[in-house]
Amino acid sequence: MRYPICGSIVFAAAMLGVVSLAPLVAIAQQKPGQPPAPAPVKPYKVVTVTAPAPMTDPSFEAFRKQLAEIAKRKDRAALAAIVAQDFFWDTETGDKADKKKPGIDNLAAAIGLNAKEPIGWDVLLGYSGDPTASALTERKGTFCAPADPQFNEKDLEDLIKATGTDPGEWAFPAGTGIEVRGEAKKDAPVIEKLGMAFIRVLPIAAPPPPGQVPMLKVATPSGKTGFVSAEAVAPLGTDQICYVKDGSNWKINGYIGGGEL
Repeated sequence: MRYPICGSIVFAAAMLGVVSLAPLVAIAQQKPGQPPAPAPVKPYKVVTVTAPAPMTDPSFEAFRKQLAEIAKRKDRAALAAIVAQDFFWDTETGDKADKKKPGIDNLAAAIGLNAKEPIGWDVLLGYSGDPTASALTERKGTFCAPADPQFNEKDLEDLIKATGTDPGEWAFPAGTGIEVRGEAKKDAPVIEKLGMAFIRVLPIAAPPPPGQVPMLKVATPSGKTGFVSAEAVAPLGTDQICYVKDGSNWKINGYIGGGEL
């Protein structure tokens, strides 16, 4: 199954390495009284997950460096040259790409390049730092980033049902041994360390100070609650940028999600 796209291009600009903070920050900053109320915290079954692996194609790494330089220069003409004409823009309501327009125009609409504050350049810079990409089965030759993790979908569906939660509440660690702290402070005592298994993200009352990476409140499989850096975990169902190899070169040929400004 394809999990709901719960990210936003606003938060994609905050991508650090392979981690997009989008839905995690959204969960953490739920407004008081916003329905539905979170399910009670209790111990839950461990559902293991394997984090995405980087693509090994050297040409893909070179393309990401090219994309990074274009984003830093905010060079729209250069960006247009690496966007495929048959660009698709998949959303929950279908393909929003206007096939009569150049690919760059559809990408710009998807990631906010035409906005008053064009955050799309930061979005692209964030994606350029992501070495992972997974094949999009419904589009031959297309790879999308961030790549999806590997896990047993039925086990996760059963976990979501058993806990009375929403798919958007679940994330996975970027690596083993992530430290869970007793308070939302980076120097707070460690109460537990995470294995490679899904972790539940809980809402908190207030956003972090400007410029500070948020500490997310989580519930561990043992039933403990604590805090981890948002850099340390990644969500399911984030926005994805898609690529296709054109001869020996790569092009951007699609976007999944986006359009939320």
